[in-house]
Amino acid sequence: MQPSILDKYGEARLPRYTSYPTAPRFSSAVGGDAYGNWLGNLPASDPVSLYLHIPFCRSMCWYCGCHTTITRKDRPILDYLGVVGEEISLVGARVPNRLPVAEVHFGGGTPTIISPTEFHALMALMRRHFAFSDLTGIAVEIDPRGLTAEMADALGVAGVSRASLGVQSFDPVVQKAINRIQSEKQTAEAADRLRAAGVGGINFDLIYGLPHQTVQSCVDTANAAIAMLPDRLAVFGYAHIPTFKKHQRMIDENALPDAAARNDQAKAIAETLVAAGYRQIGLDHFALPGDDLVEAREAGRLRRNFQGYTTDNCDTLIGFGASAIGRMKNGYVQNEVASGPYAQQIAGGRLATVKGYRLTEEDRVRAEIIERLMCDFSADIPAICKAHGFEPSRLLDGNDKLTELEADGVLDVADGMVRVSQDHRFVIRAVAAAFDAYLDQSNRTHSKAA
Repeated sequence: MQPSILDKYGEARLPRYTSYPTAPRFSSAVGGDAYGNWLGNLPASDPVSLYLHIPFCRSMCWYCGCHTTITRKDRPILDYLGVVGEEISLVGARVPNRLPVAEVHFGGGTPTIISPTEFHALMALMRRHFAFSDLTGIAVEIDPRGLTAEMADALGVAGVSRASLGVQSFDPVVQKAINRIQSEKQTAEAADRLRAAGVGGINFDLIYGLPHQTVQSCVDTANAAIAMLPDRLAVFGYAHIPTFKKHQRMIDENALPDAAARNDQAKAIAETLVAAGYRQIGLDHFALPGDDLVEAREAGRLRRNFQGYTTDNCDTLIGFGASAIGRMKNGYVQNEVASGPYAQQIAGGRLATVKGYRLTEEDRVRAEIIERLMCDFSADIPAICKAHGFEPSRLLDGNDKLTELEADGVLDVADGMVRVSQDHRFVIRAVAAAFDAYLDQSNRTHSKAA
């Protein structure tokens, strides 16, 4: 480790680059009318992915960066599901008849806060408007603390193929500091229930950089997770943005690790998982040999989207629910963030899109370069530019950030091929940022680069 590299690039707040351009570039210039036209022009035979946002939890985890609402009552959830159902019907009426679906992802919040009956009804409605097959992948994010045996069975019956369980940390000191008490037993029982119900893919989410976290507690958490045999793990760095997420003010900033400690924690978790037989995928994912993610990485087909690293190759992502983001060849769209205004839009028979972004050809070139860097730690700039009819010198000549990174030994550039040093992959987001034409270094809503 070169401390100078960590000091120079690790403290910068940068996007995670799950999209390009990133959400801060979205504006009201793209709204419901544009989205409706884009939906109507989708190729009838091209498979799409669907995302459903369920923005409710029973309690607030203080580290959370998601759009969610805390409720102890079921009525707001039921009302919201009714609106989502109406949105699915509105979108279904605008797209070519029953588009084929490759992937479905339920995100939150806590998607399994809804009942088994409600989940089945939601799936039935989607199947009415879209064409599912035996190959359609269905993934659900789960809080193990509230997963009942009945809900696990419902997920299996509905054809859910992958479940992502939030773990974050098993250290009780850390759990108390982030207001998320979750035992290893609860987590193991949830994984066992899901497997028994036929949900074959189990993912765990871990976080480093949390208050009071140490390298040893990170390693202990990783080992406890490994014992439960998840197929994949995603290991994220905590993004402390209390001006943007006010509940994060409950976290003691003095207990947060600095950039060097965060890097040590991330490195220790990675080494523990790799030693246990997991393969590292990109910056922060790990998977067992034979997993689709591993095969995609080895074949150069790994992708990156709002759920992180993925094998999803669909050009179109249709989002449902408050704050949901969709992606098409034309660009990005996002629904009203708050549930109230979102419901008002749908009640008026209008698509809930209030902002978005229309892609230019240069955006598409930069997006592909950034995606390849994030996935492969390398990018053939001339080859990518040639495929888009774009002149590579416009991206390479005078690129001061790229020149600086090369001078610091972070990467090498030869004949337009950018390769990131094995030792400096932890600052890959800083490399991706060298091709970001819109980056605003003063934007404090992004997480630290390391």
